[in-house]
Amino acid sequence: MSALICGSLAYDTIMVFHDRFTNHILPDKIHVLSVSFLVPQLRREFGGCAGNIAYNLELLGGDPRPMATVGKDFDPYYQWMDRCGIDHRYVTRIDTEYTAQAFITTDSESNQLTTFHPGAMNHAHLNSVGDAGAVDIGIVTPDGRDAMVRHAEEFADLGVRFIFDPGQQMHLFGPAELARFLDRTTWLTVNAYEWSLIQERSGLDPDDIVSRVEAVVVTRGDEGSTILVRGREPEIIPAVAVPRAVDPTGCGDAYRAGLLLGLEAGHDWATTGRIASLAGAIKVAHPGCQNHRFDADSFAARFREEFGYSV
Repeated sequence: MSALICGSLAYDTIMVFHDRFTNHILPDKIHVLSVSFLVPQLRREFGGCAGNIAYNLELLGGDPRPMATVGKDFDPYYQWMDRCGIDHRYVTRIDTEYTAQAFITTDSESNQLTTFHPGAMNHAHLNSVGDAGAVDIGIVTPDGRDAMVRHAEEFADLGVRFIFDPGQQMHLFGPAELARFLDRTTWLTVNAYEWSLIQERSGLDPDDIVSRVEAVVVTRGDEGSTILVRGREPEIIPAVAVPRAVDPTGCGDAYRAGLLLGLEAGHDWATTGRIASLAGAIKVAHPGCQNHRFDADSFAARFREEFGYSV
């Protein structure tokens, strides 16, 4: 079963600050903020929402098909995708741009500061969902503004069930546009902060939002996640304990890959949420977004160990 993953492919420059950001920021000087953080650790990783979700879905045994625009510097990433067995037929190269770049600094409490250069991602609207042929499920993740609008409309018009994941691009859309997304998508996924933000920006209360989609998935970090389904009690998904959380970057993308796998396979929400929760936990125990490894059999064994039943 194939999943079309619309979103970014990016290079992530990841830095670790061995202290708390709050120890170096004066609250009464926020309006004239000028800070510098010494970061002894730096890595350059393959990333981007579409790339990270595809990587995890491939590990889970799915059939990911990322759709994105990339730049003139993308050759190393193409080679990595080949090594990982990830289909990149729907990745379009823009030779006048650089690939999207994220610069992420994480402090000792897993707080993050991120700056992002979109580069070729600004051309993502040139891609069309219809070019991918028949797919079983889709997801619209943070991407160029026009691309997110176009791809959501195309999924809906083609009758392809899809997840809407606005993420850090939610600020690009006003109330009417967010309402339109909610009316077109099948499922919405957000983190706890984004859940509050989408209510504020759309002017809709939680019941209004849930009534427009089949389900809302709200992730809450180490507190697990909540799945809100029309006409049902919330499904509470426990977090999987991680002995040592190394890097939260990309954890949400791993979770979304688990959602896609569970939805493709027709599992109920309790199992789909637990697949997603375990995928996120495996990722958070490793640095970067695409450095962890597992196969479908080892994942199934770990699932049985964590939750007491087989998936």
